[in-house]
Amino acid sequence: MTKLTTDQIRQLNMYSVYVEQPEHPLFTLKDLLHAHKLESVLHAIQTISQSPNQTVAASYFLRRFGMFISMQFYQLAAYDEVWGGQPEQFTFGAKTEYGNQTISIFVNEGDFADVPENEREKIIRHILHDECNAIIQQVRSVVNISSLTLWENIFGFLLWHYHVLLENPATAEEARLDLNLLKEDNLWKGIAKESLFARYLKGHEPSALLNRKVRKTCCLSKDVPGLMQCGFCPLK
Repeated sequence: MTKLTTDQIRQLNMYSVYVEQPEHPLFTLKDLLHAHKLESVLHAIQTISQSPNQTVAASYFLRRFGMFISMQFYQLAAYDEVWGGQPEQFTFGAKTEYGNQTISIFVNEGDFADVPENEREKIIRHILHDECNAIIQQVRSVVNISSLTLWENIFGFLLWHYHVLLENPATAEEARLDLNLLKEDNLWKGIAKESLFARYLKGHEPSALLNRKVRKTCCLSKDVPGLMQCGFCPLK
């Protein structure tokens, strides 16, 4: 395990990931992965977000979780570290941000660990399969929502972060390595026939897609009170 720098904590906080105990804990990652607790978890998400139905609540939640995933890849490229704690120590809590009640993520600072260079591919596969896909499939087991919508909720944050990381000479080399791994089909075996992120990028560099409509599906933010339709919504 490693000690986070002030800059790392600041970056995490910017994406609603906190290394402290929540004042208003709601559920843990372990709860989310338990089938018998899933309905109560989704009810909590819908209540806090004030979403009109479970479909909107599910999309809202994957956008929140997508911020954590994007920070996993940011920390990996910038610091060679990722969160590696246990599901029961990964807490979702209610927090007021920018005037809105929202769901944020709370983890232990001591659960971030160094990633050896020869384990980079293994870690990325773990994030894709055991963090992203596990949550997406669990949510979809009770909510009628496209898996593409939920993956795109994650990819939108990744697109921005890889733009930033590749523009910075201090992080460009590691970011390029990770991006190339994310585009390899074999890392997605068991999830899809090909890399979903490569399909999302369509051969373009992240920076080239910042001001373009990249999504194929609507994230449904327009239906969440306090939020608005994205500027590059495919429905526009």
